[in-house]
Amino acid sequence: TRQAIDALHHMGLSLTMLSGDREHTVQNVAAALHLDDAHGEQLPEDKLAFIDDFQKNHGAIAMIGDGINDAPALAQANIGFAMGGIGSDTAIETADVAIMDDDLMKVPNFFHIANRTLNIIRQNIAFAIVVKLFFFFLALFGLAEMWMAVIADVGTTFLVVLNALRLLKIKEIQ
Repeated sequence: TRQAIDALHHMGLSLTMLSGDREHTVQNVAAALHLDDAHGEQLPEDKLAFIDDFQKNHGAIAMIGDGINDAPALAQANIGFAMGGIGSDTAIETADVAIMDDDLMKVPNFFHIANRTLNIIRQNIAFAIVVKLFFFFLALFGLAEMWMAVIADVGTTFLVVLNALRLLKIKEIQ
């Protein structure tokens, strides 16, 4: 757990624990794990209200939960992670992502892979637009032939796919 929390902090994420357990216990656990904030004695509607308030005031939020009492908050969060091995069926069905082996390091790895994927998508879109604009201007001035545009289109597709294949080499955070 501590390794996953450190990795998420390193990504610049703020971490809050919402728990149905007693406030004193929650604060002790949060201090030991170096969480940014913690709230104990939370009912399902309290967790849901926290998620809703956070979204209104700060934007996107992710929620990790394992029980039936987490299901409403998992559904409301921008992305919900259910801890599948120990989680209830309701939490797993409600969440966007089910982590079946209960390894919390899967969460920072998920964000790492998602960020790399988004970067590659942006690169691919930018490259494709530049090539299309280049051939648009060539065609506008009568310098482009149909065969050139076809080869450029197929070539762009090929290069975009090759660039996307870099995702296969992503290493997990240790």
